[in-house]
Amino acid sequence: MKEIQLDSEYITLGQLLKMTDAISSGGMAKWFLSENTIYINGEVDQRRGRKLRHNDVVNIPGLGKFQMIGLENGE
Repeated sequence: MKEIQLDSEYITLGQLLKMTDAISSGGMAKWFLSENTIYINGEVDQRRGRKLRHNDVVNIPGLGKFQMIGLENGE
């Protein structure tokens, strides 16, 4: 599992997709999510604006699992 360091309280699923090179631009997020099944903490979620916070685990089949590491409770 790869760790993603957060510099703020959260990032969105769309931002994570861009950070992991799943997509090359933010505009591709909607298309990517319609074509692929993404799991967040074990549940399917297709919202590109989904907020990912400390300890969330995102599984992107074909790319791997990513754990968010960063600010807890916005501190």
